[in-house]
Amino acid sequence: MMDEKDVRPGQEATPDNNHDNNGNMASLLAQEGLGLDFPQKGEFRTGVIASINPTQILVSVGTKSEGIIAGKELEAIPAEELASFQINQEIPVYILDDKDDNLVLSYVRAREEASWNKVEELLKSKTAVHSKIIGYNKGGLIVPVEGLRGFVPSSQISLSRRAGMSGDTPEARWSAMIGEEIYVCVIEVDRERRRLILSERAASTETRETLKERVIDELKEGEIRTGRVTSLAEFGAFVNISGADGLVHLSEITWDRIQHPSEALKVGQEVKVKVINIDRDKRRIGLSIRQLQEDPWVVKASRFQPGQLVEATITRLTKYGAFAKLDDDMEGLIHISEISEKRIEHPKEVLHEGDVVTLRIIRIDPQNHRVGLSLRRVDSQAFSDLDWQELEQIMEEMDQDSPADQSA
Repeated sequence: MMDEKDVRPGQEATPDNNHDNNGNMASLLAQEGLGLDFPQKGEFRTGVIASINPTQILVSVGTKSEGIIAGKELEAIPAEELASFQINQEIPVYILDDKDDNLVLSYVRAREEASWNKVEELLKSKTAVHSKIIGYNKGGLIVPVEGLRGFVPSSQISLSRRAGMSGDTPEARWSAMIGEEIYVCVIEVDRERRRLILSERAASTETRETLKERVIDELKEGEIRTGRVTSLAEFGAFVNISGADGLVHLSEITWDRIQHPSEALKVGQEVKVKVINIDRDKRRIGLSIRQLQEDPWVVKASRFQPGQLVEATITRLTKYGAFAKLDDDMEGLIHISEISEKRIEHPKEVLHEGDVVTLRIIRIDPQNHRVGLSLRRVDSQAFSDLDWQELEQIMEEMDQDSPADQSA
């Protein structure tokens, strides 16, 4: 307290009960050359922890009395951080209020301010930071940076991570990524809206081409992968597997005959594919969908076997042979050399379209969907045993179908 004799001419003595006004006192002390640093409401400071107990933390902020962190402000401090606090430790604080010579402080508010300052520095420096994925929403991933919740939009997720996405719901796409490590760059900061936007792609040196090269190096022919249709063309469909596009040629989409991929596929559809070809020099990947499906031709062909006699209808003639229809879905070729024991110049010398003839199956090629037939070998002695076995089987079936003789 200043004595009356210390009051300069023209000044009035300040009553004792008002001298605690920090602004006036600071002004008077400044005039006297005394440099006490009075904290102001709304100010951020660095303080030193003076004491810690379950109900409050006292922090020295440069005045003779300490400030206090208590109540909701104490409860707001994350448990792990609170447990790490020690006497004489420096911490950031925010001056919430000054009541009755007691400074009310907030650690969380100050830490948040410091965090925003740091992310703004990261935005300017474009420095990549390491973190972990802690959550997601329908648009992307939640990643903490400097104690703040940042958002990584799906468009800013790295190519390799996006390649592993599957499913139609946010949970299906993102949930498995929680806990994974991630490097991100800050690309937008808005304090007022509390908006922090991050980018994994900006932090990654990985490009679409380098990713494709890595995938091609890892792939093996015969592998089965899950991918997503990215585009359709007249000649086939492109499917992205692990970040690289492969081609499913029109002929490898389905066993059915189609004129355009859109008859069987749509963009965005998830499909299983088999890797059937890898051209590492040209960086091309050949895929197949139909090879993972049961071949209907093979199922139908299983009813026949080489050496079997069949009745067929001649459907068309060519200079190299004749085509014969075995049933509604199967057709075979009688090569010109298999039509007659005599040399002929054209199948029309022996056969005509519409003829119903008995032929022998001499070859079944499941891979190329071909059946080889012969007319000249129908009476061949080489197949006599097989013919007798077939005849005996037919006779047995007839006996089973006939009613037993009954005597009157």
